[in-house]
Amino acid sequence: MAMVETILLLLLAVVVSGTLARITRIALPLVQIVLGAAIVLITGESVKLHPELFFLLFLPPLLFLDGWRIPKEDLVRDRIFILELALGLVIFTVLGVGMLIYWMIPAVPMGVAFALAAILSPTDPIAVAAIAKRAPIPKRIMHVLEGESLLNDASGLVCMKFAVAAVLTGVFSLPSAIATFTWLALAGAAIGVGVTLAVHVLKRFVISRWGEDTGAQIIISLLIPFGAYIAAEHLHASGILAAVAAGVTMSFTERSAQALAVTRIRRTAVWDTVAFAANGVIFVLLGEQMPAIISGATEVATTTGRGEAWWLAIYVLVIFAALAALRFAWVWTSLRLTLFKARAKGEAPPRVQWRLVLAMSLAGVRGAITLAGILTLPLVVGDGTPFPVRDLAIFLAAGVIIISLVAATFLLPKVLNGLELPPEPSFLEQEDRARIAAATAAMHAIENAQHLMAKGNPDIDLTAEAASRLMEVYRARIEVRGPGMAESVERARQSAIENRLRVAGLKAERKEILRLTRLHQLDEDASRKLVREIDLQEARYA
Repeated sequence: MAMVETILLLLLAVVVSGTLARITRIALPLVQIVLGAAIVLITGESVKLHPELFFLLFLPPLLFLDGWRIPKEDLVRDRIFILELALGLVIFTVLGVGMLIYWMIPAVPMGVAFALAAILSPTDPIAVAAIAKRAPIPKRIMHVLEGESLLNDASGLVCMKFAVAAVLTGVFSLPSAIATFTWLALAGAAIGVGVTLAVHVLKRFVISRWGEDTGAQIIISLLIPFGAYIAAEHLHASGILAAVAAGVTMSFTERSAQALAVTRIRRTAVWDTVAFAANGVIFVLLGEQMPAIISGATEVATTTGRGEAWWLAIYVLVIFAALAALRFAWVWTSLRLTLFKARAKGEAPPRVQWRLVLAMSLAGVRGAITLAGILTLPLVVGDGTPFPVRDLAIFLAAGVIIISLVAATFLLPKVLNGLELPPEPSFLEQEDRARIAAATAAMHAIENAQHLMAKGNPDIDLTAEAASRLMEVYRARIEVRGPGMAESVERARQSAIENRLRVAGLKAERKEILRLTRLHQLDEDASRKLVREIDLQEARYA
């Protein structure tokens, strides 16, 4: 019963956090962290966080959804830059920050220093996305950050695993580390792809024989990331990469699947709710852990050889500054190399501004992966003695998470304000061509259906009239978006005006239907059906 009450309290905190974030205009993750800390201070009890269970419950669905929805064309376009950040920057960070921690805090063994640096290297897409709502990040930069965070989780956790193994055994083998990393990455990705494809084939077979059950299809989509993650972990591969690969594969299988429209609509709503709840609970749990971590600051400070707790704040700030500086240097170098390659090909590359590089550096926020990863540090080493400076490592990691969130929340909007970015390609023409092609296909289908229905149909005149009205709707769409329309900017303005007028009309429709329902002049089932239809149209045009 206590567990049920705890879950309900966490969900209530997530709901309240949204309202508080809008009132205070503070980034949602920070509000949720404060609420989590407040719950502990009020109740006096905190959730005992089991890292393995945390990874299993929260990370697979969130990473799966990110891989499912991230634009694949953007991943392919910026694949070199993303890989440089996800792999090269992680190794660069582990070496640089690891040596800094080892030099700055003599009480920290080298293996623990590298383990801490490794778990600090992954960025958190959840926190970045939440902050982006307050300080809109350009789409291309956001897609790069999302792609980086999808891949650097695995590389950072693998580096941490090797560092911890070196602490426990006192042995480190580079060839073994490379072989293990290769297996974790390739096998994890292969398992994620395989699980999704197997489910897709089985699902198509069942649907073709016995039809589609919307509820079952939604539950299957929720189970896929957990299946991929558990299968990969069972085979000692990367469950994180398996979940990501499963999500990416899901997006490709969806392109050929013939799911019912109601299935897609309801599944989207369910996944949006799951993502909202899971994201919020993660940061509330992070806030719940903070009072216990901070309360032991004085005791932890003695392990560093300095009795004053304020030294810990200095360590946190220095580590955060080092992470930001290394990220700034790496991003700047990567962009310069990209421009150099463009010049070598005879292209005219855009100028790289230092504010753009700074924005990329500040957006490298640490979050749930770092917290869960650092809590997986073992309690004892092989001979039964306590793991060296475990509490100190947890405190430093938690401090960096908070500082990175605060810095991104308050500094990122200032850096992005007025920043001139290279023009991003417009997909309006592609969208217009797709709408014209779809409308043309619809007209051909209506015409063919009309001919089939006309055979032996006594209502041939009614069929022709209905087909004519529908064809006129599609012809109007083609005329509006065809080459005869002036400029794309004018089309966008006209579309925006039309959408506002449509929404105004839909709101009036809904208001009248609800009025008739209140007067008992319309059946409640019919009312719900009509309101749902209007809601779907408003969501399309709003």
